[in-house]
Amino acid sequence: MSSKYKIAAMSSIGALAMMGAALVSAGENGANYPSDDIQFLVAAGAGGGTDNFARTVKPMLEEQLGTSITIINLPSASGALAHQRTANGEPDGHTLDFASSTLVTSLAAGQNPTGLDQLTPVARMQSDVMTLIVNPEKYEDFDDFMTYAKDNPGKVIIGGTHAASPDKMAFLSFRDASGLDINFIPYDEEGSVSANILGGNIDGMFGEISSTLSYIESGKMKPILVFAEERLENFPEIPTTVEHGWDLTDGNERGVFVHAGTPPKVVSQIEQALKAVYDSDDYQTYEEKVNLHYREGWMGSDEYRQKLEKNLELYSRLIENT
Repeated sequence: MSSKYKIAAMSSIGALAMMGAALVSAGENGANYPSDDIQFLVAAGAGGGTDNFARTVKPMLEEQLGTSITIINLPSASGALAHQRTANGEPDGHTLDFASSTLVTSLAAGQNPTGLDQLTPVARMQSDVMTLIVNPEKYEDFDDFMTYAKDNPGKVIIGGTHAASPDKMAFLSFRDASGLDINFIPYDEEGSVSANILGGNIDGMFGEISSTLSYIESGKMKPILVFAEERLENFPEIPTTVEHGWDLTDGNERGVFVHAGTPPKVVSQIEQALKAVYDSDDYQTYEEKVNLHYREGWMGSDEYRQKLEKNLELYSRLIENT
């Protein structure tokens, strides 16, 4: 090969290398993010709190990022499939995993193969208050529920989503604190739990007001105990766990995750977009409407990771002691 052609070939190779480096740099810096449509993998069934969260955020984030978003519900195995798909997908920030505290409760129970080292928490946006909810035709108030449970050991059945969910953690905490002999039945979706309460097949559920608000407003369901230090502003008649001498105030958190290999600049860009959504009047109005405003929901990526690790230790101890 003549020196002229060697120089031309080397120039072409150099140009391609520089182009490749530029593309990598752009990807790492998030300069062209998002470069495609985004999908939300919701680690829960339709109609529950996490699904409502994702569907509320969808149009707001579409506007922030200037892209289209598709929602896919993956409730199987406590949402483990959603976490696996996120962890095994492309680390480009185009797949967002919307999850509740079930992510860490299922990890604590050994039912989730996707660890916190495989996912990067982008932000926590909700810290929901846990409540004991019943059919008012069966129990008038918490005193009524307690009287029946004490007089009929082993007969009270509480329903919840999955065998290793925040619902189950609330049940274990309550049973331990109260000393009641009560039982838990897991269901795949929150809608099934509600249906069995309405049908009189079970005695109640541990859940959030936000996800059962339509039933509560219609009078078909009634919260009778709140896991909180103080009574809720919109439900001042409901007693709290702390009033009864029980140090139970843990709730259900909901946040957004991406593949652990996602470039930090892309994670930061998504975090900033979610913060803009969280701070918007539309989102804050939604939170107040469904009673999510009692606790500050927002946590950035680093702070949320620390909270998740702390919760994982707590839930692991709870499960070990059952």
